[in-house]
Amino acid sequence: MTSFIRNQWYVAAYADEVGHRLFSRTVCGEPVLLWRTEAGEVTAMSDRCVHRRFPLSQEPGHLDGDRVVCGYHGFTYGADGVCVSVPGQQRVPRTARLWSYPVVERDSFVWVWIGDRELADEKRIPRAPWLDGSGWTVVRGMEPLAARYGLLVDNLLDLSHETYLHGGYIGTPEVAGTPITTEVDEAAGIVRVSRHMDDAACPPFYAESTGIRGRITRWQDIEYHAPCLYLLHSRITPVGAPPPEPDGSDPHAFHVEVVYAITPETDGSTHDFWAVARDFALDDDKVTDFLRENNRTVVLQDVVALDVLEEALAAEPDGYQELSINIDTGGLAARRILARLREEGASRTGATAAPVREPAAR
Repeated sequence: MTSFIRNQWYVAAYADEVGHRLFSRTVCGEPVLLWRTEAGEVTAMSDRCVHRRFPLSQEPGHLDGDRVVCGYHGFTYGADGVCVSVPGQQRVPRTARLWSYPVVERDSFVWVWIGDRELADEKRIPRAPWLDGSGWTVVRGMEPLAARYGLLVDNLLDLSHETYLHGGYIGTPEVAGTPITTEVDEAAGIVRVSRHMDDAACPPFYAESTGIRGRITRWQDIEYHAPCLYLLHSRITPVGAPPPEPDGSDPHAFHVEVVYAITPETDGSTHDFWAVARDFALDDDKVTDFLRENNRTVVLQDVVALDVLEEALAAEPDGYQELSINIDTGGLAARRILARLREEGASRTGATAAPVREPAAR
């Protein structure tokens, strides 16, 4: 049975990855062709020619103005996915049209809707406004993960692993040693996990970027929007600094917003989009370069660990009983929500496998 959750918005790319050229990325097992029209609009359609299923993104496939020309037999498609020309005949078959995906640009991401296009509601896209908002400087990247997306969800909702896997970068003993609080909004599909450390060592990630050299007050407030977006609201101050003001302002703290877009590629691989936004040292290139390299190192440490874990799980016999403890409450809540969303998506399509992409008649 597939693990994909359908009738959901997923991040297919960063907005600046998509230009007036053919670009392909697999989302939930579906090869999606992305490109911009000459007017700058993003288009998302199936990356398979209707004729012999040749990938349209494969050279010598190319754009001719706002038309996609297949590099195998020359089938040509408009920006709406409808075939406008075939070789050797004047009549274009009525069924010669590509599946097109609803697509939205928001918060520096390109979101595509995987599922029944009639259910695509832009208001359901979770927000990460720091990524293109004023007053923030952002570093970002994307790493391929050779593991199922649920392992990344587990990883991000239990940050106690920072102490052990990311020591010397972002982890300190206090992360694993501080209890968490967990809140779950089942209806909205949101899990919140908080860890507030009143007196903690300052890891290099924050010492080098903020300039703090002593001990710190460190808050980690996670907000996971199933299935696709993870937000970590981080607050850092020297120990003894004033708390946030009653009106919500917080002038004495450094704030870092960590964003992950978790996009399944296949049942056993994931697109791991990551971004770090900060509200301090906005024009300091040294800080920007440090955070980019340091955070990518942390992400790659996770990638190595989860790739190994995927191999270990795939080799295990059925029936293994997993052990969970208090730190797993957020991850277990996310698993429960993901299972419900998966069942709902399967019931809407009438199957657990990917639906056959038959474009509607126009």
